[in-house]
Amino acid sequence: MEHGYVPGASLPVTLLIRRPCCNSNEAEMCTPEVSKQIRDACKDLVLSDDQLRLVMQRLSDEINRGLSRQTHDDATVKCFTTYVQDLPNGTEKGNFLALDLGGTNFRVLLITLDGQNFDMKSKIYAIPQSLMLGTGTQLFDHIAQCLALFVKDLKLQNEVLPLGFTFSFPLTQHGLTQGNLVRWTKGFNCSGVIGEDVVALLEEAIDRRNDVKIDVCAILNDTTGTLMSCAWKNQNCRIGLIVGTGSNACYVEKTRNVECAIPGNYADHKSHMLINTEWGAFGEGGVLDFVTTEFDRAIDENSINPSKQLFEKMISGMYMGELARLVLEKLVNAGLLFGGKYPTDLRKRGKFFTKYVSEIENDPKGKYTNCREVLAELGLRNVSDQDCENVRYVCSLVSRRAAYLASAGIATLLNKMGENNVTVGIDGSVYRFHPHFHDLMTAKITELQNYKFDLMLSEDGSGRGAALVAAVASQRR
Repeated sequence: MEHGYVPGASLPVTLLIRRPCCNSNEAEMCTPEVSKQIRDACKDLVLSDDQLRLVMQRLSDEINRGLSRQTHDDATVKCFTTYVQDLPNGTEKGNFLALDLGGTNFRVLLITLDGQNFDMKSKIYAIPQSLMLGTGTQLFDHIAQCLALFVKDLKLQNEVLPLGFTFSFPLTQHGLTQGNLVRWTKGFNCSGVIGEDVVALLEEAIDRRNDVKIDVCAILNDTTGTLMSCAWKNQNCRIGLIVGTGSNACYVEKTRNVECAIPGNYADHKSHMLINTEWGAFGEGGVLDFVTTEFDRAIDENSINPSKQLFEKMISGMYMGELARLVLEKLVNAGLLFGGKYPTDLRKRGKFFTKYVSEIENDPKGKYTNCREVLAELGLRNVSDQDCENVRYVCSLVSRRAAYLASAGIATLLNKMGENNVTVGIDGSVYRFHPHFHDLMTAKITELQNYKFDLMLSEDGSGRGAALVAAVASQRR
């Protein structure tokens, strides 16, 4: 017997090594085995529980550094205060706008609340790459234009609309309506925004148009929006997690532990506050070098933010496909895959999409329909079952490692909170669409800590959460 991971399965299981089949009927039933050479070439992607517990210990240390007034400025996991101290209670009423900016598209939503009755209208707008790399003024003028078009289409331009602004980039918040950009991530690099208050930049862009009445009530991260959205349905939700283009988490912390909060900008008589960990930056400074592979180093060196967001680069959808491609490239170069030959497309960065990982792992064991379709898109046809099994093995290693690292992060937060029956609200394309991510996380979090928990998919994304923060904030006013 050999213990390991069946590619395409949702949990580690026990493998029975098959001996050569003795007849053709048995041969049809055999699934190709991944060779020891391939396993050895990929072994650095396999994380032990001891390694994951060391990740947890170091992440816990960094979170405490981020919360402390003395070490906050130097901490890599910043633990930014959100100044959100009230969760929705079901009494919120009215029309509320949400603006959800965090990737190559952004959403504008109108949410109508009346107790537990909920109505949502939304529209998605694209952000051309020229704007992602242009000036901040151009970016916010584009956003303001789309906001105005959306409001006018609904004939609400004469109504004052509270807006919650989900801005999924690292922010230093000095209050509920002031957030200064620390750094761009996820492919953005707009000039004139780092260090600036993005609420003010949005308000200025809206004022330049002077054609709609929008009151920006709160700025928040997508993790906070996810937590708030799930808390509206589930009062036990105390952690928000994103595993999509990027990765980040927020959680409910005791106010007395939030030393880095600015006095006077929050209600110190309230017992709790949401903390945006910004754990994507975990690993900067070398604390994750013991689990970093040659593939991670190649990803980092070729990114637009070298040596930054290292934990995120090991987990998130922006990099997962490229990680798999780099492993496949190594195996081909070693003559262990595709007979040592493959088309130039697979040599090009970014050509193996993250969605391919999910599609390939969605094939039933012993079947390779999706895998062959993916490889055909890359110009590889007439691929053997053995090659398909090897490709699926690579995809499973990359996605399993991502799920386990995210699990170590959640286990760290559960230990820090020290409460049973915490619900973790989760959003993001990787968690939502990968066939095994939920099961992998459920099993591994259970192994790494002892508190009872639930994982809850956020049905409406962080948009509803942004509107709920605006609703709660406007109601408190």
